[in-house]
Amino acid sequence: MPVNKKYTVLDFAYDILKESAKPLTFQEIWEQGKDTEFVSKLSLTGKTPWNTLGAKLFVEVRDKPTDTRFIKVGKNPARFFLKEKESLLSEDILKKIDKEEQKPKKETASYNERDLHPLLAYFAYTNTDFNKGKAIYTKTIYHEKSKKNGLNEWIHPDMVGFYIPIEEWNSTLLEFNKVSESNSIKLYSFELKKNIDKSNYRAYFFQAVSNSSWANESYLVTAGLKQDDDLLSELERLCSSFGIGLIKMELDDIDSSKVLFQARTKESTDWEMMNKLCEQNTDFEYFIDDITKDYTVKTIHNSQYDKILEEPQEYIEERILGDKS
Repeated sequence: MPVNKKYTVLDFAYDILKESAKPLTFQEIWEQGKDTEFVSKLSLTGKTPWNTLGAKLFVEVRDKPTDTRFIKVGKNPARFFLKEKESLLSEDILKKIDKEEQKPKKETASYNERDLHPLLAYFAYTNTDFNKGKAIYTKTIYHEKSKKNGLNEWIHPDMVGFYIPIEEWNSTLLEFNKVSESNSIKLYSFELKKNIDKSNYRAYFFQAVSNSSWANESYLVTAGLKQDDDLLSELERLCSSFGIGLIKMELDDIDSSKVLFQARTKESTDWEMMNKLCEQNTDFEYFIDDITKDYTVKTIHNSQYDKILEEPQEYIEERILGDKS
């Protein structure tokens, strides 16, 4: 007896593109298809199904170039079309797409980078793909508190974080860990940027590298990442080479935020750099002091670290998307 094949988001994309006379972005595919009969065939539980669709399409055309039903047209943003209809792509359509890609995009975000800090604190504490179910606490480092001299550019991360297995480990084991060669404390460094594109990615990335030597894991974090294949490939190469991770914050649905590239974990920390940071910035010094106290008494004092938002989407509506004028 034949088994019914599951209807996938790629089948959905195929059905929508079959009726389209031009290539579409994954967002346009979803918008054109969300009110059709095809949606009822899908079994999607996430709050941002268009992101699931986009991820599947990008992987499909990248990893199965000869077997896929789709082709990718353009890069900024990438559009998708059916391979069987490729001959229908006229020069006029391709020129129009190329012209749209070259058109400068207006900056619409009016919020400050520091407005993203509470969202990263929420992400680090709640996102299980990132923290593997362990509570990671963060603290904002205020650059304006740092001592100023010409040698201290790019040494202060925007946010720092830590994990101590106080709730997971036996108290006796925690005491033993103090005298062992390994250390159960894991330290994180985060560099936040509103938008990353081809004009700034290298400066932002190496700022994250410069701020990261002391931490076990370090991440570049952004809420705006230009959908450009060349840019993503270059960021993937840099992340792989330098061990820096990349986190994409999704403002439409903060719980859909994800680690695009995982940081490489370093077993040891740079004590000289940590000492320099303590001398240069009181926020960092207090952060280290608070971790030490929490480890000693085996209790996390939440009030010493960044507050975890209870209603992150409301915060986004008010502080990120709202009119702050």
